[in-house]
Amino acid sequence: MKKTVSIQEELQRVSVELFSQQGYARTSVQQIVDAAGVTKGALYHYFTSKDDLLFDIYDRLLSLQREHLDEIVSRDLDPLETMRLVCEDLIVTSIEWISEGSVFFRSQHMLSDERQREVKRRRREYNDVFTALLARGQAAGEFRTDIPAIVLTATFFANPHYLSHWYSPDGELTKEQLAAQITELYLKGLKTEEAHD
Repeated sequence: MKKTVSIQEELQRVSVELFSQQGYARTSVQQIVDAAGVTKGALYHYFTSKDDLLFDIYDRLLSLQREHLDEIVSRDLDPLETMRLVCEDLIVTSIEWISEGSVFFRSQHMLSDERQREVKRRRREYNDVFTALLARGQAAGEFRTDIPAIVLTATFFANPHYLSHWYSPDGELTKEQLAAQITELYLKGLKTEEAHD
């Protein structure tokens, strides 16, 4: 049975498609409503502006990733396994939302100042939990302490941000395989010599 798509979902879909094809700056609200087959009034019922549509892309992806992060952390597994699951999830969800991520990272500088501050705040919250996981692993003697946490964190987060530049979902590697490989490379660099043994 075919899933019924709501007006909001259709507006989200066509905005990502148009932003991807012709760029955020060159896409008008009129083009979005024409492609979705709705009126401007319908768009403004769900979104206050084009800026709101761009922010919504990030909000949906980060909300999903944060929900997964909190669920994984709540399992109270050992630091290494927790970090493995978090990293793999971040790669998998970034691939599942690769079009949205590509649009957002290319266009985020065009968000309003208020929205940009909100993006930074949300990112910082996610990064704080990730950094806390690093600290747990360091305290347990599993993760290295000779490199600052900010460098260890940035080293991993560079991976999902650049996926859209080179990864193809139609290629040889599945999202799960790629997530496992990138995570394994990261963990090998993160673990102490004792943890490798």
